[in-house]
Amino acid sequence: MGHALCVCSRGTVIIDNKRYLFIQKLGEGGFSYVDLVEGLHDGHFYALKRILCHEQQDREEAQREADMHRLFHHPNILRLVAYCLRERGAKHEAWLLLPFFKRGTLWNEIERLKDQGNFLTEDQILRLLLGICRGLEAIHAKGYAHRDLKPTNILLSDEGQPVLMDLGSMNQACIQVESSRQALALQSLGCVLYAMMFGEGPYDMVFQKGDSVALAVQNKLCIPQSPRHSSAMLQLLDSMMTVEPQQRPHIPPLLSQLEAMQPPALGQHTTQI
Repeated sequence: MGHALCVCSRGTVIIDNKRYLFIQKLGEGGFSYVDLVEGLHDGHFYALKRILCHEQQDREEAQREADMHRLFHHPNILRLVAYCLRERGAKHEAWLLLPFFKRGTLWNEIERLKDQGNFLTEDQILRLLLGICRGLEAIHAKGYAHRDLKPTNILLSDEGQPVLMDLGSMNQACIQVESSRQALALQSLGCVLYAMMFGEGPYDMVFQKGDSVALAVQNKLCIPQSPRHSSAMLQLLDSMMTVEPQQRPHIPPLLSQLEAMQPPALGQHTTQI
């Protein structure tokens, strides 16, 4: 748990002996709020996620979310800057200090391009998908599954790196059977790939509402034929969206396939857009 926290003046807080200035509210949902704050010690912007904890179970779940962040030190997984628990009478607030990504989420990028009548290029999609898969590989290596992979849970760094967030969905998600973990990931990843390719999800209302895309593929998905995409890309999507979970490619061979498909001129910068 973090060090002592205090509200030292209106609009500023101290976390781990560092002062942060409140800038504006970024969003809220359920029992959590996200604020934009500036570190007065370094001038950097951060996202401060505040979770209202009404009972002991809420505090334990917030602690687990912080623990999930601490498990990883990977460029494609959101890192935790600081964590602390603040008492508010009989209740508590769990505060997670996270990096701020001004470009927003992958879904923000898809929507922005759609408003301009554009789409992500195939090269951009391949770089993004490679970074997402590298993040998933790191999560699986620890014995966990993300459980809520979707475009609204993938941030974009200034350099265009995809960064997986919402690690709280990994709570109680440790899966011992490797094939089940891989099948679940490829099912959701296929929906993300579909959204990047066509600007909407295979389940339109799901994506519009930002709900989870970890849905069972009950029927064979009809993939639109598009001159914007190569046959290799369409075949890749088809393999990831197949009805039978055990027939979907696992992450390690998928990574090898994606690395081979990367545009050679980009060299080592394989996850930038």
